[in-house]
Amino acid sequence: MQNILTRVVLGLALLGAAATTNSAAAEKPNIVFMMADNLGYGELGCYGGGILRGAATPRIDRLASEGLRLLNYNVEAQCTPSRSALMTGRFAMRSGTMRVNRGGALYGLTQWEITLAELLAQQGYATGHFGKWHLGNTEGRFPTNQGFDEWYGIPNSTSVAPWSSLTGFDPAVAPLPHILEGRKGEKTRNVEVYDLKSRRLIDAEITRRSIEFIQQNAKANKPFFAYIPFTLVHYPTLAHPDFAGKTGYGEFADSLAEMDHRAGQVLDTLKQLGIEDNTLVVFTSDNGPEELLPWRGWAGPWSGSYFTAMEGSLRAPFIIRWPKHVPAGQISNEIVHEVDLFPTFARITGAELPKDRIIDGVDQTDFLLGKQEKSKREGFPCYVGDVLHAVKWRNWKVHFVWQEYMFDSPQPLPNPRVINLIEDPKERHVGGTLNTWVYHPVNKIVADFQASLKAEPPVPVGAPDPYEPPKK
Repeated sequence: MQNILTRVVLGLALLGAAATTNSAAAEKPNIVFMMADNLGYGELGCYGGGILRGAATPRIDRLASEGLRLLNYNVEAQCTPSRSALMTGRFAMRSGTMRVNRGGALYGLTQWEITLAELLAQQGYATGHFGKWHLGNTEGRFPTNQGFDEWYGIPNSTSVAPWSSLTGFDPAVAPLPHILEGRKGEKTRNVEVYDLKSRRLIDAEITRRSIEFIQQNAKANKPFFAYIPFTLVHYPTLAHPDFAGKTGYGEFADSLAEMDHRAGQVLDTLKQLGIEDNTLVVFTSDNGPEELLPWRGWAGPWSGSYFTAMEGSLRAPFIIRWPKHVPAGQISNEIVHEVDLFPTFARITGAELPKDRIIDGVDQTDFLLGKQEKSKREGFPCYVGDVLHAVKWRNWKVHFVWQEYMFDSPQPLPNPRVINLIEDPKERHVGGTLNTWVYHPVNKIVADFQASLKAEPPVPVGAPDPYEPPKK
């Protein structure tokens, strides 16, 4: 009898422990972060595109209806700085990652930087990266050196995919591009050459591996962070063979249709596994639209292209869904910057922010969860490379350097150009004559940021590991 009672008590204790474990897992939402590459503000149906761009985007549009859609979500002007800001919660000027690397030199995040993946891993999250990294292409700078348990994808830009097809390309003087994969504690290895054939296939494989990662961790009842930076719709914008010719409107429209389908496959997996309610999903883009013909993108109501401080460069689509937490069907024009996601996800998951460095992001949890109407951010500096081009503040933009498109020559302005973005969303007219009062809050943003760069000197471009910040 005593043995039976012992077994019963032990069984109840185990059940209680299991319930506690399940409860703890449920308290930490899974995070699925999907990010398109060079997807313009105006491409998705829910942002005015879709069929206007030759391809409906029903899956992403439905996601928007189930969560919050931001109209004033801001990113950095280029791929590398944008991904750096997301991963660290710090403007790229601080991390030595303020521009896209053109080849040859050491680049990317030093291991001193603390990434979002590292932050979440400390909270017991499984972390997986599937897609484009663009924050380092050498051992020590890959995702698995920066907090991810596993990764698959490309270290740099999809612009390298045509290399091996180009007349005169010589792999003896320029590296043959590869798709890579790696696991934490192991060296990253080559999977296959990244050429025009594999360019068409890669997002299908990114999606397959993302789904496999989600399934494995859902089965293990382990909270996970699935970072899915798709390669679409970066040039060459080439769709999977299953989508080539599908829309009848060319490769870009076919690729837009494929991207929507891939996002839908990830969303379907969450539903099939029964973990939708405990999964925070984001869909966004790293910067403004593709600029090269015949794959030119669209910034919707905004002007300019990426590599500039125009709204077409800085404003990106952003959709967040977290059932029973983020109110469904909401739209906001409040300013949010991608650096804000670092402290926001830290709070949501119970992680502590680093205290030994400046974090530029502000916690937007209450705003995103509908507990307050206003964002906690009013503005930010807009750097293109290491040059301050503009400052956004409320509904105003002040340009110090004028550049509308990435191939234009930047023109320093003798008098800053003041734009009211409500009255002049295309940034065509100057409002500075009557609104010079705007210089006061804008100049404060500039002064505060420049003072912070002196107080905490930025990581030099190309700084090797191990990096140690200067002692104060």
